[in-house]
Amino acid sequence: MAEAGLGILRRKVAAAKAEVAEGGPGADRCWRLSLARAARDKLKTTLDFTAMTLERRSLAELMEMPQERSLIAVLDGPAEGLGVIVLSPPILAGIIEAQTIGKVKSTEVVARRPTRTDAAMVAGLIDNALRGLEVGLAEEADLVWAGGFRYASFLDDPRPLGLLLEDAPFKVLQAQVSLARGARTGEILLALPAAGRGLGPAAKVAADQGDQGQVFRAAMTERINQTQCRLEAVLARLKLPLTTVMTLSEGMLLTLPQAGLDRISLEGLDGRRVAEGRLGQNRGLRAVRLSEAALVGGDVAEARLQVGDDPGAGADEGFGGMADMDAIYQATGTD
Repeated sequence: MAEAGLGILRRKVAAAKAEVAEGGPGADRCWRLSLARAARDKLKTTLDFTAMTLERRSLAELMEMPQERSLIAVLDGPAEGLGVIVLSPPILAGIIEAQTIGKVKSTEVVARRPTRTDAAMVAGLIDNALRGLEVGLAEEADLVWAGGFRYASFLDDPRPLGLLLEDAPFKVLQAQVSLARGARTGEILLALPAAGRGLGPAAKVAADQGDQGQVFRAAMTERINQTQCRLEAVLARLKLPLTTVMTLSEGMLLTLPQAGLDRISLEGLDGRRVAEGRLGQNRGLRAVRLSEAALVGGDVAEARLQVGDDPGAGADEGFGGMADMDAIYQATGTD
């Protein structure tokens, strides 16, 4: 008997685990909470559940479920998936009353077709509830099929659903609810594609991390591209004994070996030579025209670099179209 009892318990535990993985209790519980909170926050009234079922239905079966004159809100979801929320006439009337006159009446509901104005007034409540459902399922398997849906449009007749929705199974949460402690009672139906098109908890975390990585790389690239690179244009370099440097004074002449205006070296702050050019002038400013030999591995025959603001004459003139760059013209000695 003991062994048989253990076998029954194991089967019950396995069945419960399978039901959670399928999406029963998770969506059921979160939909109750999110819809009640949305009514509290958006309508300033209470919404209580008296019954709730979760079933798989075909499209043909789904089209037969809405009550006459219900408002059918079409939902847009991940991967172009579409779902619906159906508000029965008493619940729709209670939602409108709560927003227009500040209270839910208990009088008989006047039969009428839902309008575009009705849809606009319930859209905020629907999105708030769906957002809460998604947050509640953040770490549950139901997120795959119940997450990512928002209000898109509305219908006042279920017949177009046959053309609008995909002919595939739907998971349907059918709830019997009451507004304002029973002032209005009716049905709210949520139907979403059973074949989940969203991301599960693990995949969503990975996607979010990927998005963060892309944002970081884009920000880093932008920051690097805005960084200024300072170059020095060097006419010549001269090595002197320290004793000579200590005795330098105004008017002294220094011989610059191998110095030439057609051989200007461009160097980084670390002293590394990166390019070579010849001294010239552009728009009244001293400039350096880079030589082809200096553009290692480049396909451009010439490049131009503006390096100063001295309008003095140079070796060449007419360097039209030069790009402005912050650099230092460095020359030691005189001609």
